[in-house]
Amino acid sequence: MTDEHRGPLTGLRVIDVSTILAAPLTCQLLGDFGADVIKIEHPRHGDGMRTHGPSRDGVPLWWKMISRNKRTVGLYLGDPDGAELFLRLVGTADVVVENFRPGTLERWGVGYDAMRERNPGVILARVTGFGQHGPYAGRPAFGTLAESMSGFAHITGQPDGPPTLPPFGLADGIAGIAGVGAVMMALYERDARGGSGQQIDLSIIEPLVTVLGPQPIVYDQLGEVQQRQGNRSENNAPRNTYRTKDGRWVAISTSATSIAERVLRLVGHPEVIDEPWFSSGAHRAEHADLLDTYVGSWIAERTRDEVVEAFTEANAAVAPVYDVAELMEDPQVQARDMITTVHDDDLGPVRMQNVLYRMSDTPGGIRFTGRRLGADTGAILGDELGVPAEDLAALRKRDVIA
Repeated sequence: MTDEHRGPLTGLRVIDVSTILAAPLTCQLLGDFGADVIKIEHPRHGDGMRTHGPSRDGVPLWWKMISRNKRTVGLYLGDPDGAELFLRLVGTADVVVENFRPGTLERWGVGYDAMRERNPGVILARVTGFGQHGPYAGRPAFGTLAESMSGFAHITGQPDGPPTLPPFGLADGIAGIAGVGAVMMALYERDARGGSGQQIDLSIIEPLVTVLGPQPIVYDQLGEVQQRQGNRSENNAPRNTYRTKDGRWVAISTSATSIAERVLRLVGHPEVIDEPWFSSGAHRAEHADLLDTYVGSWIAERTRDEVVEAFTEANAAVAPVYDVAELMEDPQVQARDMITTVHDDDLGPVRMQNVLYRMSDTPGGIRFTGRRLGADTGAILGDELGVPAEDLAALRKRDVIA
C-alpha cells in the first residue's frame, strides 16, 4: 500500500460474505481505511450487487463503488469443500461480515461456533433486517421494511399525502455505517483490552430508530405521536424549502434563534423578532405559516444565486437544493475532493464518493474499484492458502469456485 493510501486498518483482514446493501457498505468503509477485504461471491451467479442499479456497456456501476478495495473470490459455501475453504480463510481473518437469514451459516456448517474453533479471535458481524432473534428474525427483510416500521415513513411527506419512502437505501446506509462502529468496538475489546472474538447482532431497523430522535420517549411520557409536516419542523421555524424566481429551490434552517433573527431582518420583517413567541424554536414552529409567508415571498422575487449570496452575507443558514450534477460542480465539494476520480480497469477514469473520514496521518483511499468475479481466487486460495493448482482446477470444474 502506498503512503498515499495508508490507512489505520492496514494489516486487518475482513471476510465479506454479504450482499445488498448494509453489510457490504460496512466492508467497503473498512476497506477504504486499509483493511484487506476478501469478498466471497457465488461462483456462478456472482454477488447481487453486480446486477443492482445502472450499468454502462454491461459494466455494473454501483458494484464499482460498493466493492472497491475488495479482492474477490468465487466460492460456494453450500458445498462441503467450499465450506472447508471458507473456514480456512476465516482462520486468517480478524472479522467476518455476513447478512444471510439467521441459521443459514449454521446449516452449511460454517456458523460462529465453527469459525471460533478455527480462530478464537474472529469477530462475526451479522447484519439482518430484524436481528438474530424475535418473532420476525426469519422473515425476508430489506431497508424498505425498516423505513416503514421504524416510523420514518410515517413522519415523511406532506401532511395530506401518503407516508413517503426515501428513493435510496437510507436504512441500509445508516446500518452500514453503524456496522463499522460495532466492528471497531469489538476489535478494541479484543486487541486493546485482552478480550476475545465475539458476535455482533445488528438489525437494519435499530440504527434508523436511533437517528429518528426522541419519538419513543415523547410518546412514553406525553402520549404524542409525531405526524407528517412536509419540509417543516416542529422544533423550529422558518425551516422549509422555498422556490426562487428562476424556478429553483433553496433550503433554510433556523435551529438557532440568532439565525432566525438574521433571516427575518434580511427578508424585511424585523418586527416579529420582538414577539414573545419568537425566542423559542418550538413556538416559532407554531407560527410557521406566517414566517413561511414572509420568507417565501422574499425568496420568490430573487434568483437562487441572489438568495444564496444575500443569506451568506447575512450569515444566515441556507443551501441550494442540488441535483447530483450540481453537487459535483460545487466548489466546496471540489475543494474537499468529496467526489474523487479513480481508475477502473473496465471504464477508465470514473468519479465516485471519496473516503468518508478525513484522517491526517492515516487517510486511507481507493486502491482499486470493484473487480471481476473470481479475479483473486487463484491468488488467495492458491498463493495464500496453498491449495494446489490441480485441486483448484477440480473445484472450478464442479462450480465450487470461480
